[in-house]
Amino acid sequence: MTSDGNALPSLRQEEDVFILDLGDGENRFNPDRNGVIEELLAEVEAAPAPRALVTVASGKVWSNGLDLEWFQANPDRVQEALDQTERLIGAVLGAGIPTVAAIQGHCFAGGAMLALAHDFLIMREDRGYFCLPEADLGLPFTPGMNSLLLNRLPRRTAHEVMVSGRRYGGSEAVAAGIVDLALPEEELLGAAIERAAGQAPKNPETLKAIKGRIYAETIDLLETSHPLGT
Repeated sequence: MTSDGNALPSLRQEEDVFILDLGDGENRFNPDRNGVIEELLAEVEAAPAPRALVTVASGKVWSNGLDLEWFQANPDRVQEALDQTERLIGAVLGAGIPTVAAIQGHCFAGGAMLALAHDFLIMREDRGYFCLPEADLGLPFTPGMNSLLLNRLPRRTAHEVMVSGRRYGGSEAVAAGIVDLALPEEELLGAAIERAAGQAPKNPETLKAIKGRIYAETIDLLETSHPLGT
């Protein structure tokens, strides 16, 4: 458990599909939580093929992004935590495993970026929003975040998402090209596992090479330290 009483991320397996559960709270990024996710992702990547990953959460939130309370309490470690978060997003983006984000609730800011680092996104259709509120928070996107969004979203959608702070429900997110599918809550996880299982036989080295070449610049930028808000 974290200091706020929320469960830490955990991993379970259903045949060829590993299910990474972010937790049951706001699932915000801080060094402790990031470290656990990094370890679990490495465990999945080290598992023998066929294998794939579905990232889930429970409750009202999939992830609300950076742990701003932790950042305020640890001003001397802000850059360290931001860099670690961006490296984590880059690791998911370039992972040599098929990845599916099963988004059952709110998916905001850094959480939205982590979701977009997955190969496929499936969202609950009747509750929860996808949103990048950085323009309202006065926080310009770092070069790595900027590159991720421009490479994983249709250009006009990326512009609207980034400058407006609009909140997209599931059906709106499908129409905008943000997510692949929106489903009732009771169908969400099953559909994500089915999608992941169908991709699990992909050759890990080939998949990693393909992703690495598609997103080489983005991954490089996410792995390079850039102060938030500059």
